[in-house]
Amino acid sequence: MEVCTTADGLRRHVAGLRARCGRIAFVPTMGNLHAGHLRLVERARDHADAVIASIYVNPLQFGPHEDFAAYPRTPVADREQLDAGGCDLLFLPADEEVYPRGKAAQTFVEVPGLSDILCGEIRPGHFRGVTTVVNRLFNLVAPDVAFFGKKDYQQWLLIRLMVADLAMPVEVVGVETERAPDGLALSSRNAYLTAAERRVAPRLFAVLGALKDQTEHDGVVSPQALQQARMALEADGFRVDYLTVRRRADLALPVPADADLVVLAAAWLGRARLIDNVELVLAPGG
Repeated sequence: MEVCTTADGLRRHVAGLRARCGRIAFVPTMGNLHAGHLRLVERARDHADAVIASIYVNPLQFGPHEDFAAYPRTPVADREQLDAGGCDLLFLPADEEVYPRGKAAQTFVEVPGLSDILCGEIRPGHFRGVTTVVNRLFNLVAPDVAFFGKKDYQQWLLIRLMVADLAMPVEVVGVETERAPDGLALSSRNAYLTAAERRVAPRLFAVLGALKDQTEHDGVVSPQALQQARMALEADGFRVDYLTVRRRADLALPVPADADLVVLAAAWLGRARLIDNVELVLAPGG
C-alpha cells in the first residue's frame, strides 16, 4: 500500500492508478479503524479495481466543546489494517493539505435543511464541516464510487444529496452497520465507554429494534411507543438527544402514506455519544 501525505502527491498517485486501473473506489475515514471500516474497504475492493482510503480527523466537524483533541488516533495500527485489507493508497494529510488557506478562510459546502435537523440541530455546524471536507476529498481523489457506513444515516443521505446537487460523478454507496455480537454498532467512540457502560450500551440497539417491531405490528408511528422507548433508555442510564421515526428518503416526519421509514437515535452513555438506527417498512394500508 502506498501512503501519501500531500494533496499534490495524492493527485500524482491517483493519476498513476487511473492509468493502470479502471474503476477507483474511495473510503474516507477519521481513523481509529474497526471492523466496520474494514467492511467498507472490503466492499470497495469488490466494486472497483483500486481502493483509496483517507484518514483525517476533520476539525471543521467538531464543535468548540466537543472531543476533537481527545478523539482516538491510531495511525500505525490503521495503516497495518488497511494494508492487510487490500487498500492500494492511503491519504494521510495534515491540516494545511486539506485547508491550505486555513480553516477560517475555507470555502464551505452545505446542504440546507437536512443539515439542520437531528444531529445537525444538536451539533450546529457539524454537517457543514462534513460536507465541506468530503467535497474537497472527492475533488482530490476523483473516485468513481465512495463508501459510507449507514450507522451515520443522516451523514450518508447528506453526502448523496451533495453529490446530486453538485452533479458530481461519484456513486455513493451505503454499507450496513457492522455490529458487535451483542448488537452494539461499532464506533470509534465506543472506546470512551467504561466496562460497566459497555455492558449497558447494546440496550440502544435492543430498544430501537423493539420500537421497530411494535411500529410494524401497529402499522403506525405511535407517540406513546416513542415515549416508552425513550423512558426505557433513560431508565438504563442513557441521556437521550433524540429518538424518532422518520421517512428514509429525506428524514422528514412521516405522513400516513409513507411506508419506508427508519428509527434513529442519539444518546449519551457516560462520555460516549452513541448513534444508531434500524430501518422498517409499514404494510400498505397500515
